[in-house]
Amino acid sequence: MKKILSLILALAMVATLFGCGGGAAGGNKVGVAMPTKSLQRWNQDGDNMKKALEAAGYTVDLQYADNSVETQVSQIENMINSGCKVLVIASIEGDSLGTVLAQAKEKGVKVIAYDRLIMNSDAVSYYATFDNYMVGTKQGEYLEKELGLKEGKGPFNIELITGDPGDNNARFFFGGAMDVLQPYIDSGKLVVKSGQVDFDTVATQSWSTENAQNRFDAIISANYADGTKLDAVLASNDSTAMGVTNALVAAGFTPGENWPLITGQDCDVANVKNMIEGKQAMSIFKDTRTLAAKTVEMVDAIMKGTDAPVNDTKTYDNGTGIIPSYLCEPVFADINNYKELLIDSGYYTEDQLK
Repeated sequence: MKKILSLILALAMVATLFGCGGGAAGGNKVGVAMPTKSLQRWNQDGDNMKKALEAAGYTVDLQYADNSVETQVSQIENMINSGCKVLVIASIEGDSLGTVLAQAKEKGVKVIAYDRLIMNSDAVSYYATFDNYMVGTKQGEYLEKELGLKEGKGPFNIELITGDPGDNNARFFFGGAMDVLQPYIDSGKLVVKSGQVDFDTVATQSWSTENAQNRFDAIISANYADGTKLDAVLASNDSTAMGVTNALVAAGFTPGENWPLITGQDCDVANVKNMIEGKQAMSIFKDTRTLAAKTVEMVDAIMKGTDAPVNDTKTYDNGTGIIPSYLCEPVFADINNYKELLIDSGYYTEDQLK
């Protein structure tokens, strides 16, 4: 009887260690906190992350916070209390999670900041993202090439729009692009007719399409309603690019006639359709399958008590020190290569883009 009891206890311990029948109690539970379902990319990120983690044998608590900081804090708190051993968090505001993440640290829960750096918290162990500075650089270089700025062409009229001021990534996107474009602004080859060039002025609360459209309605009315040509718009992502597009359509602009080059990011379905229709010049493609796979590697390493894979230990300081990071490389999609990048790779079907 003693041998049987010992065997039962041993099996119970194995079940506990590997999460058999217990999820949270087993120590294999991962919390994934995403900011919102209102942007296509976060739905894809969440779905890809959940599938990849479950395929690796983990129990996943995936939550979306509807762009509410209070909701996200509550969701993370519940994840900690329900036994999650690792948290993967795409924050709504980089500075808003200090208190709840202090609870995570106290309980030994490891935190991976996902695509948005969590600021001013020493509970963040790792950062998994795309090279956000490179995202902006590629957008700036695309406009530089298409406008012929290196060849001395110009002057051209350009307007600028970036993302949420509370999202640390927006500063990297904007900074990368402006490091390419600012010399041309300084030399007069690029002219910002509205005069709106600083980050705080061109930022867009919540990355909102509506907010972007409202601002560009005013810019067009004040600066381009008299027929002045708008040659290009640096838009940091697809939701802001869509706001710009909506404003241009409402103002009577026509693709192929007086339509500007518009950049973007995320290759959302609606924006890829706009590329095909000539309403958006390009979008940065960040394959969330790649980022999800790398994040799963990081989670797996943490769970096994080893160091997670990183390739950058210099760039991302969250206010408490450098956060070891893994940076995936973004690429751009335009009318010339979108089929290869998006359809042939299986990211979208051809029917989705019709």
